[in-house]
Amino acid sequence: MSTRSTDDALASRTSADASCDASEACCDQTEECCGAEKDVVGSCSFSALGADALVSKATAGQTEKCCGAEKVDLGPCSSSPRSADAPASKVTPDALCAASTGCSGQTEKRCGTEEVDLGLCSSNTPCASNLYGCSGSSCCGDAPSAAPHREPSSLAVAKSSSVDVEKGTLVLEHVLLSVQGLTCAGCESKLSRSLASLPAVHNLQTSLVLSQAEFDLDESAITVDEVIRSVKRTAGFGCERVASKGQDLDVVVGDAADFVNRMKPAGTRSCDPPIYDVVRLDKQTVRVTYDAKMIGARDLLQTYFDPWARVAPPRAHSALGAGASHVRKTAYMTTLSAILTIPVLVLAWAPLVPRDIHYGAVSLALATIVQVVVAGPFYPSALRSLVFTGVIEMDLLIVLSTTTAYVFSVVSFAYEVAGRPLSTGSFFETSTLLVTLIMLGRLVSAVARQKAVESISVRSLQSTTALVMGPDGSEASEVDARLLQYGDVLKVAPESCLPTDGTVLSGASEVDESLVTGESRPVEKRAGSSVIAGSVNGSGALIVRLTRLPGENTISEIAGMVDAAKFSKPKVQELADRVAGYFVPIVLALTIVTFSIWVGVGMAVREQSGASAVVQAITYAVSVLIVSCPCAIGLAVPMVVVIAGGVAATRGVVFKSGQTIEVARKVKHVVFDKTGTLTKGRLCVVAELYLGSKEASAALVLGLTSGIKHPVSAAVAGHLVAQDIPPVGLEDVRTVTGSGVEGRRGGKTVRAGNCRWLGVEDLAPVKSLLSRGLTVFCAVHGDDLVALYGLEDTLRPDASAVVSELGRRGIAVSMVSGDDAGPVSSTAATLGLPAARVRSRCSPADKQRYVEDIMGREGEVVMFCGDGTNDAVALAQAGIGVHMNEGTDVAHSAADVVLIRPFLRGVLVLIDVSRASYHRIVFNFAWAFVYNSLAILLAAGAFVNARVPPQYAGLGEIVSVLPVILIALQLRWARMASDSIG
Repeated sequence: MSTRSTDDALASRTSADASCDASEACCDQTEECCGAEKDVVGSCSFSALGADALVSKATAGQTEKCCGAEKVDLGPCSSSPRSADAPASKVTPDALCAASTGCSGQTEKRCGTEEVDLGLCSSNTPCASNLYGCSGSSCCGDAPSAAPHREPSSLAVAKSSSVDVEKGTLVLEHVLLSVQGLTCAGCESKLSRSLASLPAVHNLQTSLVLSQAEFDLDESAITVDEVIRSVKRTAGFGCERVASKGQDLDVVVGDAADFVNRMKPAGTRSCDPPIYDVVRLDKQTVRVTYDAKMIGARDLLQTYFDPWARVAPPRAHSALGAGASHVRKTAYMTTLSAILTIPVLVLAWAPLVPRDIHYGAVSLALATIVQVVVAGPFYPSALRSLVFTGVIEMDLLIVLSTTTAYVFSVVSFAYEVAGRPLSTGSFFETSTLLVTLIMLGRLVSAVARQKAVESISVRSLQSTTALVMGPDGSEASEVDARLLQYGDVLKVAPESCLPTDGTVLSGASEVDESLVTGESRPVEKRAGSSVIAGSVNGSGALIVRLTRLPGENTISEIAGMVDAAKFSKPKVQELADRVAGYFVPIVLALTIVTFSIWVGVGMAVREQSGASAVVQAITYAVSVLIVSCPCAIGLAVPMVVVIAGGVAATRGVVFKSGQTIEVARKVKHVVFDKTGTLTKGRLCVVAELYLGSKEASAALVLGLTSGIKHPVSAAVAGHLVAQDIPPVGLEDVRTVTGSGVEGRRGGKTVRAGNCRWLGVEDLAPVKSLLSRGLTVFCAVHGDDLVALYGLEDTLRPDASAVVSELGRRGIAVSMVSGDDAGPVSSTAATLGLPAARVRSRCSPADKQRYVEDIMGREGEVVMFCGDGTNDAVALAQAGIGVHMNEGTDVAHSAADVVLIRPFLRGVLVLIDVSRASYHRIVFNFAWAFVYNSLAILLAAGAFVNARVPPQYAGLGEIVSVLPVILIALQLRWARMASDSIG
């Protein structure tokens, strides 16, 4: 099942429980946690209770027992450990050790201090690194420490033992590095080990295809620059930090070093706001990272730069830039190697006048340059890998094979100069051609990989220019899209691309959003409509107010989530990594065996001299060393994951982890939420009844529902606003999850929501509306029913087709809803769903239990698809959580998959892409096995009349890697059953 933390899964819970008194404890709260509905949440953390809950004074005596748990040294209120994969609802009450009950017996005993306010009381950090009040070996000091407010997500990175004593918070910085030189799985392993060896690095993830690494860094122990230098020293990779906050702007300033020194004086690590950082890109260009909410890009240029400074030419995004740089460098070295190799081949193979010594001398000079300049970088790389990280990688095979060929050629030439030529003569053409073909193989692989990544890059949809209206509404002028700033009003000409997200101020047109969302039909836009970056405007002109800058708009968010998926590795990748890790040592062993066998065969069977037998054995050994290629194994999975993520994104589906791509093909049961998922969620009031004054009751209901985003409340509020009903003010308005909304007026409680929560379901007017299959929304003032509304919804156009297709594939479909039985049964009948798989009147916890029951009873992968309103717990519980998104904000979902636009066909796309990806991964593994088995046998001379000469063995990388890349890339054009649905 999903491994998301309960903190993230329940982050959407309202603040209804935020006021629970922490001192009341949350022990034995399986059924309730401080008044919350039945939700077991690990250590009863405040992510389920609201931002202000569970900030309590710890008491002593909890070492032996914590909330009824068995004797465990729990540290500062650490909950009983459980697997990240364990369903939250299976956690026992004894594991629910909350800060409210204390558990700071450890604080007193281990920190040596008086009573301490432990704040959130982290569930997995030791006392010496407690989030609040403890620091270092001295821990807490003499006085209690304040417990500042922290967001739940901060707990997810609370892994460092370093804390800020004054603030009581961890000094953790999220770092993203662009890495140059990652070419194979061995390189990635070397990078990972190099970074993992640094104690200050946590939550490390690397991506071979993106050539990136991301991690959380304890900056009090080591700086990012020191990390970059360490990686260069131990692994040989050049790194560049990618900004993870703020906006970037590349500016040509003249003397870049001088500008950086002026902006960041000696001894400082950062700049003054609104500039976060300034880094030098080359001699004349700097990259400025700034807070766009404090200052716009154009204002930044005017304020901090000389008048002649200008925006630098656009650079590729770091995800593509590192790969492009590697391709250029590899192309240069390959070209140089080819230029030096061609004369050697001519001297060796052309029918020239015999002058062996002269030709040999020229060949020696050229071969030495090739060996030192072109093959030279392989030597420190292989040595660093072996010494610093203990990894035997592909570079070592290259070093051994090319060095053997070169040294043997030198020795052979020396014998020739001495007048005692060997039977083989010198063969500098072997060493030079071997190096050239190795470089050619790497170049072809790098180009194919880069083109494959570029072909599915969502960022390519971003427009580079925009038309900005003048401050007084004067004629628009074209500016670089990187210079857009908040407050800009844009003109979008007909048939042009929208540069960023915004809201239409005037004009009307139809916009093609298919490139971003996969929606094939144009979408009508008029004043008040939202538009998204990358869409293509129709025939009408639009005036749009910018709402999000290019670096943070929908395209950037989608691209960021796609990139994040590339960092995560499916479980099958673990197998590939293990195989690749053993590959090179096995090849070295086979090389030794091959050499030994051919020495024996030469001397015993062919009756050759010892020297001749050794020379022949060396040629076979060199071929085995270089023809084998673990790169195909290392790329088999990540290449498919990268292409699959891009293909899905172009169809409106965003994977947020590689594991989802692997697991989705196994789905056997899909559970849909009803309102907003199977239906459009655009409820219309078709009946209303007031028991008393309509004006007073309607004003009361509008005052209560205004600003509430739940579809039912929003529909009622919209209905009343359309009637020009003036809302009345209420106090203490709050949402009650899964039930409704309540507040106070005139000393009485005012509540509105479903009839069961209000206890009015048996009243005749309510029964009448329920019998019509309507969603009923009631309002009470005190104990008196004052208003009720009947609403109805409509199915999404593709709902029936998607449910039918899932059934045809043998996938069971269920529907759960918090709505009343009437409308739920009506929707189920329309979709042909059996009553046994339909649930009405479900709270969020009921939905979670239903999903859990299916998973426990059937032991199958269950997918839950919801709109995110009240579905966070069920999304977390399911094996795959699918969030149906509305609007442009696609990043704030804890689900595994986000449907960029509300179309159910995305569920089928998800399954189809997963199946197609799996088939290609299997093929890639099979190809890697077949190629290496056959190539090694041919190189070792296992076949009498066929072998791979050492000078041509360098072509092995092309032959092995290219099919893997091409098969993955073929996903772009794969025909999927879901393409014909909807």
